[in-house]
Amino acid sequence: MVNTQDNNQQNAPREEEESKKLTRNNLRELVEESFQNLHEGDVVRGTVVAITENDVVVDIGFKSEGMIPRSEFSDRQGRITVKPGDEVDVLVERFDESMGEIRLSRERAQKIRVWEVLEAAYRDGSLVRGRVLERVKGGLTVDIGVRAFLPGSLVDMRPTRRLEDYIGEEVEGRIINFDRRRSNVVLSRKAVLEAQLTHQKDETLGKLEEGTIITGRVKNITDYGVFIDLGGIDGLLHVTDISWGRVGHPSEYFKVADEVKVVVLRIDKDKERVSLGYRQRFEDPWTHVEGRYPVGKKITGKVTNVVDYGAFIELEEGVEGLIHVSEMSWTKKIKNPKSFLQSGKEVDVVITEVDVEKRRLSLSLRQAEPNPWEEFAARFRVGAKVKGTVRNLTDFGAFVELEPGVDGLIHVSDMAWSRRIAHPSEVVQKGQEVEAMIIAMDVANQRISLSLKELLPSEWDTFATVHQVGDEVNGFVTNITDFGLFVELAPGVEGLCHVSEVERHGTQPLSGTFNRGQEVRCRLIRVDWNEKRIGLSLRGIPQPEQTAMADSEPELEAEEIAPEAAPEQIETGEAGEEGGGREGDAGE
Repeated sequence: MVNTQDNNQQNAPREEEESKKLTRNNLRELVEESFQNLHEGDVVRGTVVAITENDVVVDIGFKSEGMIPRSEFSDRQGRITVKPGDEVDVLVERFDESMGEIRLSRERAQKIRVWEVLEAAYRDGSLVRGRVLERVKGGLTVDIGVRAFLPGSLVDMRPTRRLEDYIGEEVEGRIINFDRRRSNVVLSRKAVLEAQLTHQKDETLGKLEEGTIITGRVKNITDYGVFIDLGGIDGLLHVTDISWGRVGHPSEYFKVADEVKVVVLRIDKDKERVSLGYRQRFEDPWTHVEGRYPVGKKITGKVTNVVDYGAFIELEEGVEGLIHVSEMSWTKKIKNPKSFLQSGKEVDVVITEVDVEKRRLSLSLRQAEPNPWEEFAARFRVGAKVKGTVRNLTDFGAFVELEPGVDGLIHVSDMAWSRRIAHPSEVVQKGQEVEAMIIAMDVANQRISLSLKELLPSEWDTFATVHQVGDEVNGFVTNITDFGLFVELAPGVEGLCHVSEVERHGTQPLSGTFNRGQEVRCRLIRVDWNEKRIGLSLRGIPQPEQTAMADSEPELEAEEIAPEAAPEQIETGEAGEEGGGREGDAGE
C-alpha cells in the first residue's frame, strides 16, 4: 500500500513533464505549419499589440511582431486611428524565418482589399460610394478607395456644364469599366439615377388615376405649358388648362420649383404620358355667364389683348368678350385699335351678344356712351337748315362736319341747279363754313345727305314765274336731234321744240336747217311745273337774221336716237307740241 503510493508520487512529475513536452511540440508544429502557408504578398489578419513613437507593432503569429510606420494608421489630421487590441489587415511584404524578421504594410493591404471589393461590385453590379476630388479633362475624379473616373456625360441624366459644383460631394455610382492591372475604374452616376427614376416612375404610374388631385413640383416652363415632376415621371400642364381665362405665358402663374396641386386629366401608360389640369380644380365661370351678363347690361372690364380687328376685355377671371373695331367709337373710324385702347386699361362696355356654347361675348364700347347721331336726329329733321365745316373733298362731293362725329355729304349734283360742276372745289373749299339743307337722313347707317342748291333760287322757277304760255322769247339751239331742237331760253333753262312744231321744206332734216348755237325765236306752248319742262314752237314766227358767224359754222348732223327713246308728242288746243326735254337738261 505504501509502495503503491510512493510509486504514484514518483510517476506524477514525470507525466507532467511529458505533457509539457507534447504541448510545446504541438505548438511548434502549428507555428511551423502556419509559416509554411505564409508567403510574401499575402494579406493576413493581425492584432495591434503596441504603439510606439514611430511605429505600430502588429502580431500576426510569427516569431516576432511586425513594425508598421504610424503614418499608415494616421488620418489627415495626424491622429492614430487604431489602439492596442484592434485587429487589422496587413500585407506581408517580406519575412525571414531563420532570422525571425518580418516586414508588413497596412496601406498595401487596404488597397488589395479595396480592389477585391471593387471587382466584386463590378461583377454583381452593386453600387459604390465615394467623394469627388477634382475636375479633370472630360469629367471628375472620385475617391472610392482608389481614384476612379466619372465622365461628365454620366454625371447626371441631363448634360451638366458646371462640374465644379460636385467637388467635395459624396456621389453614388455603378462601375461600368474595371481594369485592375491598369488601375482603371470608370463610374456612372447616370445609371444609378436612371434606375432610381425607373423604379419611382413605375410606383407613380401604379398610383395615378384620372380625376384625382396630386401634388407635384414645377420642373420646367415653356411657351406651351408647364412640366411637373410627379415622382419619377413628368406630367404636362398645357397652357390652355392653366386658367379659364387668357394666359399670356405660363410663367405668369408658376415658377420653377413651385409645389402645385393639379388634376390628372389623362394617363397613357404605354407612352408614359400624363396630362394635367390646374383650372379644373375650380368651377367653370361660363356656367353662370348667361345669368350674370345679360344682353344690354353695362359693365366695367379690363383690356387684356388688342388685335387688328378689335380688343379682348376681361370681365372676370375666365370670362372675356370682344369689342369689334366697328363698336369702339361713334365718331371715329378706328383703323388701328392699338392706337385707341391699351392693354391693362379699364373700360365700360355694354353686352351685345352672349353665346355660351361657343364661349363668346360680344361687347360694345360706343354703346356705353351717348350716340351723337341719335342726339342730332332728335334736334334736326329732313328739310332743316344746318351749318358745318367742309372737312374733305372728293370727286363726287364734299363731306361737311355738322357736329363732332356727325358728318353729312353734299353731292356734286346738289351744289347748283343748272351749273355743271366738274369738281366740288369749284363751289366750296376745305375748311370753309357752309349752310345747307338736310334732304335725307339715315341714323342707323350714319348717313346724312345735304344740299346747297335747295337754299339757292332756281333759274327754272324764276323763268317760269315771269313767262307764260303764248309768250315769244329768243333762245339758242343747244342740241339737234331727229325729234326736235333743244333751245336754251335762259341760263339753266332749256325747252324742246318738237319736230312737228318746226316749219320745214320737204323732208329736209333739222340738221340741214339749223346749226348748234343758232339764235331762234319761239313761242311757249307748254310749261310743266311738276316735271320742270317747257314746250316750244317755231311755227308762224319770223326768225332773226343769222350772223356771219352762225352761217360759217359747219353743218352738224342730227343725233341718232331710237324712236322709242324720243319724247311722245302731246296735242294741245292749236297744235301738238313736245313739252319734255333731255334728262338732266330740260329738267332739274
